[in-house]
Amino acid sequence: MKVLVIGGGAREHALCRSLSLDPDVTALYCAPGNAGIAEVAELREVDALDGDAVAALATELGAELVVVGPEAPLVAGVADAVRAAGVPVFGPSREAALLEGSKAFAKDVMAAAGVPTARSYVCTTPEEVDDALDAFGAPYVVKDDGLAAGKGVVVTEDREAAREHARGCDRVVIEEYLDGPEVSLFAITDGVTVLPLQPAQDFKRALDGDEGPNTGGMGAYSPLPWADPKLVDEVMATVLQPTVDELRHRGTPFSGLLYAGLAITGRGVRVIEFNARFGDPETQVVLARLRTPLAGVLLNAANGTLDLQAPLNWHDDAAVTVVVASANYPGTPRTGDPIEGLDEVAAEDGPEAYVLHAGTRREGDRVVSAGGRVLSVTATGSDLAQARERAYKAVGRIRLAGSQHRTDIAAKAAEGR
Repeated sequence: MKVLVIGGGAREHALCRSLSLDPDVTALYCAPGNAGIAEVAELREVDALDGDAVAALATELGAELVVVGPEAPLVAGVADAVRAAGVPVFGPSREAALLEGSKAFAKDVMAAAGVPTARSYVCTTPEEVDDALDAFGAPYVVKDDGLAAGKGVVVTEDREAAREHARGCDRVVIEEYLDGPEVSLFAITDGVTVLPLQPAQDFKRALDGDEGPNTGGMGAYSPLPWADPKLVDEVMATVLQPTVDELRHRGTPFSGLLYAGLAITGRGVRVIEFNARFGDPETQVVLARLRTPLAGVLLNAANGTLDLQAPLNWHDDAAVTVVVASANYPGTPRTGDPIEGLDEVAAEDGPEAYVLHAGTRREGDRVVSAGGRVLSVTATGSDLAQARERAYKAVGRIRLAGSQHRTDIAAKAAEGR
């Protein structure tokens, strides 16, 4: 099978790594890719937001499956253009991708489907914002209605900070604060059948102890030893299947990866948000634990034959990923700094620990930083403690001027908390 992956971040590197290990994949391409993906896939240039260009590239390559990784191309309708060209594609249509592209649309779908979520108001004026902030009180949760690369949410005790964030958005969703630990659960779906993956937990705040600003994610781990064993079944019954059914009934079936961000509150499971694609950095740890070859599962979803898919097999190992970010992230990141130590990780730590590239590019014989989140270091182990130890040992080998990373990824879970 010839597979084309669209994107160039750590999520796409994780996908390409898994696909490169699949014996059914005979050729693997990625556009535009990055310096790390080039080691496992042939890179091609394309404007990832141009559906016609992506479809033309897929046709030129004879791709038998296209996997659209990032959210922006999905919301732009790239998957529709590829489908129209007659190529199977893993990723929802433009209309279905609004589940991530518009927080207000997602709330409307959840209300119709009876999915448990936070109470909320959609606001377009300063007066509506003030009324909503008064209604819920602190801590304030203010979400940009559109895509914001994982940084469109402010959770703050500071009312003025909440109002300032709202003023910078055309439309915002203001909702009640949900207490309790957060969980990410992915599900592969063809619009009818829903196949859940293993849950993970990510760390959105930039600094240790969940301090600092929100980011696109600073690390993740899986499995969750503290979670209720019935969690996946509960989320399937109350969140994932009802959402997929509602979108199909609306005439906009969702085919691809449905990501549910969840809060485990004192009142039960509540949806924080939906995404329409594999989440970063959770993808890194979930795919590290998946034993079933990936390409066939994604193709079944693309072809509407997921009901024929055999149950997924999983490694018993735990997985931890730690994000190495550039100086100033999540503000304006410093780029162009050389990255050293990558060969040392490969030589000393593999295959138990490995590096997935996010914001990197190659300059001559050097790899340099090219974005805010630069690398994800992913490790597996017999338990979370061993996976953490391996991940941080590998992180210690990487040298990038001014870089930052959290030191507490999976620490509480590894200690049984």
